[in-house]
Amino acid sequence: MRIAVLGVGLIGGSIGLAARERIEDVEVVGFGRDRARLRTALERGAIDRAADTVPDALEGADLCFACAPVGALPALVQAALAAAGPDTLVSDVGSTKQGLVADIEDSRFVGGHPIAGAETAGVEHARADLFDGAVWYLTPLPNSEGLLYERLHRFVVDVGARPVAVDPATHDQLVAVFSHLPHVLANVLVSQAAERLLDHGEALRQVGPSFRDATRVAGANTAMWADIYRENRVALAGELREFGRRLERTAGLLESNDVADWNDRARQHRRALLESDLAGGPVHELRLTVPNRPGIVAQVALALGKAGVNIVDLALAPAADMRSGAMTLWIAGDGQAARAAELIGALGFPVATQ
Repeated sequence: MRIAVLGVGLIGGSIGLAARERIEDVEVVGFGRDRARLRTALERGAIDRAADTVPDALEGADLCFACAPVGALPALVQAALAAAGPDTLVSDVGSTKQGLVADIEDSRFVGGHPIAGAETAGVEHARADLFDGAVWYLTPLPNSEGLLYERLHRFVVDVGARPVAVDPATHDQLVAVFSHLPHVLANVLVSQAAERLLDHGEALRQVGPSFRDATRVAGANTAMWADIYRENRVALAGELREFGRRLERTAGLLESNDVADWNDRARQHRRALLESDLAGGPVHELRLTVPNRPGIVAQVALALGKAGVNIVDLALAPAADMRSGAMTLWIAGDGQAARAAELIGALGFPVATQ
C-alpha cells in the first residue's frame, strides 16, 4: 500500500508513523511546503520519502490524506483529486466538513476527522499511538465509491481508531460541542482569571489542578483554531448561546442554594458519556445483499452511524455480474447488532446475523 500524506505536522506525521508501524508493505510519501519539516519527518520515520509536488506524492497512491488547516483544505483536496488516479481514495483530517464538501462531487473523496491531537503541534510531537481508541469520523459523499470507503475504513481500524460514519452537518454540530466549545470556554476562563489576577495580585497565582485541567487547551495553535472557529461559526455560536442559557439557569440554582441534584446529575451524565464511549461486547457478523450502485456503502454506514451503531469492520464482495454485492459488517454488542439488523432491514436490504 502506498499512502500520500499532504502536510506532515502532528496528525499527518502520526498517520505516517502509525501506518509504517502497523501495516505491512506500506510506503508513506510526504509532501509539504516546509522542507525542514519534511526532513524532520524523514528523520523521525514518519515518511519513507519526500515529494516535491502534489502529483509526485499522489503517483501510485492507494490512500491520500490532506492534513492542513481547515482554511487551506478545499484547495489542497482539489489538488489531490486532480492528481489522484481512478482508484485512489482521497480523505482529509479537518475539524469542519460542510464548507469543505460543498464543492466536491468526486466519488473518490471521503471526508475524515480523527478526534485525536494535543496542544502541541508539529511532526516532532507525532506518535504512532496517537489514534489508539480514538473516534475517527468519516463523512462520505452520497456517491462515494464503496470499495474506496472500505479501504479507508480498514486503514482507520488498522491504526487503532474507531471509524464512525456521520453526515457533514451532523459532524459539525457534534464537534461544536465536544471539541470546539471546550476551546472557547478555556479561552474565556483564562481571560476572566487573568483579569482577577490584576485585581487581586499574587493571591490568584497559585491556581488549582481543576483550573489547569479546564484551561489546558486555552490559546491553542492560532493558525489552526482561528480557521476552525470561522468555518464552524454557525454551529459553535448556537452552542455558545445554549451554554449561556444553561449558565443563567445554573446561576439561579446557586442563588437559591439548590445545587445538590444539579451536581449529582452532572456526575450521572459524565458517567453515561464515558460508558457509551467504552461500550463493547461480543462482535456479531452481519451479512447483507445490496445492489451494486454508487453510494450504497455510504447509505448503510450513515444510517448506522446516525443511530450510534459502531461498525468495527466491514468487507465488500461484488457479485460476478456486478449487479449486486455482499456486504459484511462486524458490530460489537448484542444490542447494537440487533439495532443494526433492524436499521438495515428498514433500508430494504436482506440481512443475516451470526
